[in-house]
Amino acid sequence: MNDYRRAKRRKVGYNVEIVDTITEQPVGKLSNLSESGMLLILHHPLMNDALYQLRFRLPDHAGVERAIEVGAHELWADDAAAPGQVWTGFRFIDVAPTDLAFIREWVDAPGSQYV
Repeated sequence: MNDYRRAKRRKVGYNVEIVDTITEQPVGKLSNLSESGMLLILHHPLMNDALYQLRFRLPDHAGVERAIEVGAHELWADDAAAPGQVWTGFRFIDVAPTDLAFIREWVDAPGSQYV
Protein backbone atom coordinates (compact mmCIF):
# COMPACT_ATOMS: atom_id res chain seq x y z
CA MET A 1 0.00 0.00 0.00
CA ASN A 2 1.36 3.42 -0.93
CA ASP A 3 1.32 6.23 1.61
CA TYR A 4 0.43 9.60 0.08
CA ARG A 5 0.77 11.80 3.14
CA ARG A 6 2.73 15.00 2.61
CA ALA A 7 4.70 14.93 5.85
CA LYS A 8 6.88 12.14 7.23
CA ARG A 9 5.45 10.69 10.47
CA ARG A 10 7.76 9.42 13.20
CA LYS A 11 6.63 6.65 15.54
CA VAL A 12 6.95 7.38 19.23
CA GLY A 13 8.59 4.44 20.98
CA TYR A 14 7.99 5.59 24.55
CA ASN A 15 5.32 7.19 26.72
CA VAL A 16 4.54 10.82 25.77
CA GLU A 17 1.55 12.18 27.67
CA ILE A 18 -0.78 14.70 25.99
CA VAL A 19 -2.38 17.37 28.19
CA ASP A 20 -5.34 19.58 27.31
CA THR A 21 -4.01 23.02 28.29
CA ILE A 22 -7.51 24.43 28.91
CA THR A 23 -8.39 21.83 31.56
CA GLU A 24 -4.78 20.85 32.47
CA GLN A 25 -5.98 17.24 32.33
CA PRO A 26 -4.17 14.41 30.52
CA VAL A 27 -6.20 13.16 27.55
CA GLY A 28 -3.98 10.42 26.14
CA LYS A 29 -0.65 9.38 24.64
CA LEU A 30 1.23 10.33 21.48
CA SER A 31 1.49 7.52 18.91
CA ASN A 32 3.15 9.31 15.98
CA LEU A 33 4.06 12.84 15.01
CA SER A 34 4.73 14.89 11.88
CA GLU A 35 5.28 18.59 11.35
CA SER A 36 1.62 18.91 10.31
CA GLY A 37 -0.21 16.69 12.81
CA MET A 38 -0.27 13.73 15.16
CA LEU A 39 -2.02 10.49 16.02
CA LEU A 40 -3.07 10.02 19.64
CA ILE A 41 -4.43 7.14 21.65
CA LEU A 42 -6.98 8.74 23.98
CA HIS A 43 -8.61 7.63 27.23
CA HIS A 44 -12.02 8.75 25.96
CA PRO A 45 -13.40 10.29 22.76
CA LEU A 46 -13.20 14.05 22.32
CA MET A 47 -15.69 16.25 20.49
CA ASN A 48 -15.71 15.45 16.79
CA ASP A 49 -14.31 18.16 14.48
CA ALA A 50 -13.37 20.40 17.44
CA LEU A 51 -10.32 22.57 18.15
CA TYR A 52 -7.96 21.84 21.03
CA GLN A 53 -4.92 23.39 22.70
CA LEU A 54 -2.57 20.53 23.62
CA ARG A 55 0.81 20.20 25.30
CA PHE A 56 3.37 17.41 25.25
CA ARG A 57 7.06 16.98 26.02
CA LEU A 58 9.73 15.66 23.67
CA PRO A 59 13.44 15.12 24.33
CA ASP A 60 16.02 17.04 22.31
CA HIS A 61 19.21 15.45 20.94
CA ALA A 62 20.79 15.68 24.43
CA GLY A 63 17.78 14.05 26.14
CA VAL A 64 16.47 17.28 27.69
CA GLU A 65 12.68 17.44 27.55
CA ARG A 66 11.02 20.41 25.89
CA ALA A 67 7.35 21.36 26.28
CA ILE A 68 5.53 21.82 22.96
CA GLU A 69 2.12 23.50 22.71
CA VAL A 70 -0.03 23.16 19.62
CA GLY A 71 -3.44 24.27 18.46
CA ALA A 72 -4.97 21.19 16.83
CA HIS A 73 -8.10 20.27 14.88
CA GLU A 74 -9.57 16.83 15.57
CA LEU A 75 -10.06 15.21 12.15
CA TRP A 76 -11.21 11.67 12.91
CA ALA A 77 -11.56 9.09 15.67
CA ASP A 78 -11.89 5.31 15.75
CA ASP A 79 -12.22 2.80 18.59
CA ALA A 80 -8.96 1.10 19.50
CA ALA A 81 -8.69 -2.63 20.22
CA ALA A 82 -8.38 -1.97 23.97
CA PRO A 83 -11.69 -1.13 25.65
CA GLY A 84 -12.04 2.55 26.53
CA GLN A 85 -9.32 3.75 24.15
CA VAL A 86 -9.76 5.77 20.97
CA TRP A 87 -7.34 6.44 18.08
CA THR A 88 -7.67 10.10 17.09
CA GLY A 89 -6.01 12.05 14.29
CA PHE A 90 -5.23 15.77 14.57
CA ARG A 91 -3.84 18.37 12.21
CA PHE A 92 -1.96 21.33 13.58
CA ILE A 93 -3.53 24.74 13.09
CA ASP A 94 -1.16 26.74 15.31
CA VAL A 95 2.41 25.98 16.34
CA ALA A 96 5.04 28.52 17.40
CA PRO A 97 7.83 28.74 14.78
CA THR A 98 10.47 27.57 17.28
CA ASP A 99 8.30 24.59 18.30
CA LEU A 100 7.69 23.71 14.64
CA ALA A 101 11.44 23.77 13.96
CA PHE A 102 11.98 21.51 17.00
CA ILE A 103 9.28 19.07 15.79
CA ARG A 104 10.93 18.92 12.34
CA GLU A 105 14.32 18.14 13.91
CA TRP A 106 12.78 15.54 16.20
CA VAL A 107 10.96 13.81 13.33
CA ASP A 108 14.13 13.78 11.20
CA ALA A 109 16.50 12.65 14.00
CA PRO A 110 18.85 9.78 13.11
CA GLY A 111 17.51 6.37 14.09
CA SER A 112 13.85 7.39 13.89
CA GLN A 113 11.22 4.89 12.77
CA TYR A 114 8.45 6.02 10.46
CA VAL A 115 4.92 4.98 9.59
